[in-house]
Amino acid sequence: MSFAVPLPNHLKPRREKVFGDGRPLPLDRNAKVRVMTRARALLRRTEKGKHYGAITAKALAVLEVLLWGFHNCRSGLCFPSYESIAEKAGCARSTVGEAIKALEDAGLLSWVNRITRIRERCSDLFGKFGTRSRVIRISNGYQFHDPQPAKRPEGLDNSSKSESPSGTSIQEFFSLTTPPDDPLSAALFRLGQSCGAIPKAVA
Repeated sequence: MSFAVPLPNHLKPRREKVFGDGRPLPLDRNAKVRVMTRARALLRRTEKGKHYGAITAKALAVLEVLLWGFHNCRSGLCFPSYESIAEKAGCARSTVGEAIKALEDAGLLSWVNRITRIRERCSDLFGKFGTRSRVIRISNGYQFHDPQPAKRPEGLDNSSKSESPSGTSIQEFFSLTTPPDDPLSAALFRLGQSCGAIPKAVA
């Protein structure tokens, strides 16, 4: 039987503190569904006499609110306050903190401390008023972990992540060595050759 000895506070790794938006990570709808599916699997009871698994039903509710209520698919921004999460999830603020810790321990999300710099009025020892700069903590920035990220084809490390190549169909002509029959395509072909974008055929 092993006993885990908790580390003292000064030896524990410190939470990252960042200015601005945190560490946003865009996720599409499919990725969010995979995260939720993984979370529901972790909700299942794994031990006899226990009503839940690695996470509780409240933790699942908090994750659902974060993913579908606050996370922006395109920008990846997600930094609601505990109060906003608690209101949407229908739980106490303290429950939100416990749920986020459980979700992080389960590998479903991670977060950073967001900080900002403010200026405030103050007086010095002689009673003169001035301003000073102070750094304060604001809401956390959340990042969700897709359990099955999209795999990129081998040999395409520097290519686009999209499976559908970008561009127009006219780009198919750039690999030809003879001008196309279509007048517009032929004109573009000659323009590409004159600019050096299309290699000239070797006689």
